[in-house]
Amino acid sequence: MSDAWPTEIRLKKDRKGIAITFDNGAAFDLPAELLRVMSPSAEVQGHSPDQRKTIGGKIDVEIIKVEPVGNYALRLTFDDMHDTGIFSWDYFLKLGTQQESLWSEYLGELEAKGLTRERR
Repeated sequence: MSDAWPTEIRLKKDRKGIAITFDNGAAFDLPAELLRVMSPSAEVQGHSPDQRKTIGGKIDVEIIKVEPVGNYALRLTFDDMHDTGIFSWDYFLKLGTQQESLWSEYLGELEAKGLTRERR
């Protein structure tokens, strides 16, 4: 666990992402598509690394609801009605600091599995 604590969390006006700033100075713009395909839910992550699912077709996904979970996380609801991921502050920090590599891996997985970012 990190000691970083969010000081500001904003849903983008177009609902296509979240801007989050931490008390350690880190600040990230996290696209809704990244948040959806990297959801910490069991539906996406599975119960082990080999059960992780690659989710395609989310290029235009929007966040329609943001709910606090205690004082440690947010539950995001996406316009495809996915709402089972609990995004902890540490998970937001991980997504932000590793965004480039996670995105690159995701694009590689899509290609390897014959999937696209486009909705079908």
